[in-house]
Amino acid sequence: MKSMTKLMVVAMILAAALVVAPVAAARTISSGDTIYVGEENLDLSSVFGAASGSGNLVRFSGSLSDRNVVQVIQVSDITSFDLTATAVGSGAGTTWQAFQAGADYTDPGIAPDGRVLIENPSMNLRVLLGSTGTTSVDGQSVSRTSDIRFRIDHNLAGLNTPGMPKDYNLVEVRVTTPSGGTVTTLGGEDLKVHLGQAQWNETPVIPVANLPTGTYTARAVWSSDSADLTDSNSVTFEVTSGAVAIEADKDSVVRGNDFSVTITGESEKYYWVNITTSASTGKAQPKLVPNQVGWQSGYGDETHGLFKTTAGGTRTVAFTTNSSTDAKTYTIEVAGPVNSTGSAMSGVAVKTDSVKVRVEEGSVTITASGTGTYYVGEEITLSGTCTESDTVYLFMTGPNLGSEGVNPENLTRLNNAQPLEVDVEGDDTWSYDWDTGNLGALEAGGYTIYAVSEPRDRNNLSGAKYATATIQLRPGFVTATVSGATVASGDDIKITGTAQGSTNDVQIWIFGKNFYGDAANSRVVNVETVSVEDDGTFEYELDNTELLSSGQYFVIVQHPMSGGYAVGTNGRYLTGPGLPAAGSAGSVDLTQLTASAAANAVINALNSPYSDDKYTKLTFFLEDAWIRIDPIGDQSAGSTFTITGTTNLAAGGELIVEVTSAAFQPGAAGETSGFSSDAGTVTIQQGETANTWSFEVDGTTFRPDQYTVTVESIETQTSTSTTFNIVEGTAPTPTGTETTTPTGTETTTPTGTATTEPTPTQSPGFGALVALAGLGAVAFLVLRRD
Repeated sequence: MKSMTKLMVVAMILAAALVVAPVAAARTISSGDTIYVGEENLDLSSVFGAASGSGNLVRFSGSLSDRNVVQVIQVSDITSFDLTATAVGSGAGTTWQAFQAGADYTDPGIAPDGRVLIENPSMNLRVLLGSTGTTSVDGQSVSRTSDIRFRIDHNLAGLNTPGMPKDYNLVEVRVTTPSGGTVTTLGGEDLKVHLGQAQWNETPVIPVANLPTGTYTARAVWSSDSADLTDSNSVTFEVTSGAVAIEADKDSVVRGNDFSVTITGESEKYYWVNITTSASTGKAQPKLVPNQVGWQSGYGDETHGLFKTTAGGTRTVAFTTNSSTDAKTYTIEVAGPVNSTGSAMSGVAVKTDSVKVRVEEGSVTITASGTGTYYVGEEITLSGTCTESDTVYLFMTGPNLGSEGVNPENLTRLNNAQPLEVDVEGDDTWSYDWDTGNLGALEAGGYTIYAVSEPRDRNNLSGAKYATATIQLRPGFVTATVSGATVASGDDIKITGTAQGSTNDVQIWIFGKNFYGDAANSRVVNVETVSVEDDGTFEYELDNTELLSSGQYFVIVQHPMSGGYAVGTNGRYLTGPGLPAAGSAGSVDLTQLTASAAANAVINALNSPYSDDKYTKLTFFLEDAWIRIDPIGDQSAGSTFTITGTTNLAAGGELIVEVTSAAFQPGAAGETSGFSSDAGTVTIQQGETANTWSFEVDGTTFRPDQYTVTVESIETQTSTSTTFNIVEGTAPTPTGTETTTPTGTETTTPTGTATTEPTPTQSPGFGALVALAGLGAVAFLVLRRD
């Protein structure tokens, strides 16, 4: 019972203590003061002009007289107010008007009782080098010979009001040491700071001399009895022993590229950086990149210099190399600290360290796009790598180009010009698109392309890096064929072929009897330009052949090679280099020549030394269209049989075949007709000496009678017909005699034997082609000039 009594007494004492525990003193705010998000227990009675009560803080937009309400914060107790981030929202950084409870703050006639500026609190901690200046060592190293201090940049000057409690604006810098402990003093200096009326406040200067080496982390936090707002950011720094060190960014570098070394020493001290390895005679050492930050002006040369470290005690020094740099291993040394003139300081030992970097020779490569064999006029992509220099130099050697080589862009010999220069990209690659169509008289043959790291010629490559690529240039050519050696009038004529070399098109000349390429005007020479596809093929179709006379036609397909078409026409006269001007004495009027003579005149011009055009020639015969029906003979009633025939119409065309009986005639009403018939469409098939066709007749309903067969081509308006008999029983064997009466322009009398066509007269210049055409083969010839 006594124990219970004692417990009750203790509890009552504790409760009494809680009741009488002192509450943190409130900051008294006057109208116009600044208050900060997160402050608590603010006394706003002076702002509201009342000793107690409640009210509203109102944010307006525009002029106060407009009373455009944006936001309202209710203040339930004007003597103890907590300003929260939720209540302020986006209203920080603006002025708020105070109205006592019950006041209509939307009425312009009611004046506010007071006003406050609401701000978000901000503290930014910095760690600075030395006793003055703003050099930051955050994230860097400081040596034991240095001093540091902490600075707090803030917007909290508004805390310093007449009604501010003691230490309300006090923060302390807490430092975590390398051992893991947290302290509020460092180097014997107290790190507490009152945030005053200025925009920043600092700790005392902290000597680093006796601090343990390692990494330190610091943060500014609010002390007890303070405003207890948002703490600052964290900063780190490393205390080092002050030893000198040097490191290279790479162990080796290809000549022509840069490298760098980083020295580490004391903060903002001077150190010599020097290459101690000499170069061979005629070669150079790596050189310091000029105008580097930290290089003490006037101290040093291309291979050594005096550099000042940063606040963190480091400095990166860059070196460059080129094709003249000696390929070897170099030692780079750092020595210091020294004074600003490079001399030793009294009582301070000079420390050194070194690092080795190897400079290696570069290389050059070259490749040519494709297979290595090209037609004159094609564009060839030359590409490769160059790690020896920023420019690669190209030249070419080949038959009669001179032993030293020529510039591939214009064939200028190198004793009078420089090689072709091509820039090397940042990734050490280079590329050049070489248009062989712009080289004029470059002949077909084998050539070697040199890619060199220096501007050299073939006779002076010693000491330079180079590579070669061999290419074969072939002359362009053209081949062509016509769709048939003999073509029926009305059928389209196709001329197809291949043009190799740099050309987008070919020209096609066609000559015939009073025909110069234009059926509508026999006095005009018309040359067709036909596009060449990416794969080198082309196709031209000559239609409306029914408008042309039958006979022999001559075709020339012209390839322009690299310089455009050398030979052409103005619509009448032959034009081209070495030819007389149109209309002058000796000029060639093609329209006054026969077909073969006109063709030969064009060929002679193409064969002249003034023209590099290539060509091929061919010929075809245009004849009247005909259709023939093979002997049919007598057929048995009710049988199925096949009617066949030949034609000079093109394979793939269609013919209409009709079979009707002679019994077809008008009859009296109610009488049964004895008429029988069959009809259909057939496709012309490719034959050897002539194309063929066939039609299967369904004669199961045919009665004995005489029948007529009519075969017709709608496209060419050509037709022919013949008769045969359907008999009872077994039909006798055909005698081989059949009379065919065409309804078109041709009458044929088949005898069961092949009909021999008349041999066309050969024309000058095309004799071989005419002979081939007479044999029924496609005339085809490719001419190349040496």
